[in-house]
Amino acid sequence: MRISILAPLRFIWRKKRLIALTLTGLATLGVLSVGGLRFYSAVRAQPQIYTLETVPERPVAIIFGASVLPSGRLSAMLADRVRMGVELYHAGKVRALLLTGDNSQETYNEPEAMRRYALELGVPDSAIVLDYAGFRTYDSCYRARDIFQVEQAILVTQAYHLDRALLTCNGLGVESIGVAADAMRPTGYAQRSLVTGQIRELAATVASVVDLLIHRQPTFLGEPLPIFARSEAPLG
Repeated sequence: MRISILAPLRFIWRKKRLIALTLTGLATLGVLSVGGLRFYSAVRAQPQIYTLETVPERPVAIIFGASVLPSGRLSAMLADRVRMGVELYHAGKVRALLLTGDNSQETYNEPEAMRRYALELGVPDSAIVLDYAGFRTYDSCYRARDIFQVEQAILVTQAYHLDRALLTCNGLGVESIGVAADAMRPTGYAQRSLVTGQIRELAATVASVVDLLIHRQPTFLGEPLPIFARSEAPLG
């Protein structure tokens, strides 16, 4: 009687253990795959990343949006991005700034806030182009190619995000190089942002690779609005 009672318990224990080991193995494989993609993205991007002084000239700088405060002031992260784009313009590295961000709500407008700051820093309005539907990095790169007819660009964003932006834009056929924008944020904020940003980038990199593989379309497209006439040869 004792044996007949223990036998099913042993069977259940072994089955649960097998399931637990299988799940652990799958979770480990998933973590390694995600980490591997992130590592590949970072290594591949290194030869494409420059400083303000060393970056080659390109027609356009694509400045990726980030949060705008309720007051309308740019977050420190976004201010860094716009300021670097402005410095590229003043250094003669680019002829235009494509400011791409979120304007999904009437009361929230990243590109317009970015434009105001760029104007304050001395960029003429004629050199600024706004993309109001840059909800994600993938959307911004896709729309830069299809709507604004960008063929070559300098991407401007924080270092932790730059390799994914390069992977995405280059994967979509926009020949891109990058400059990191990490100057204005306080040290403590920068460190916290770096940690959370790196964690977020793990999943975001996987999502970008999937988007590229399935050729996903962005949330919004529309008629082409070329930044430059076709007769203008790209720089580089």
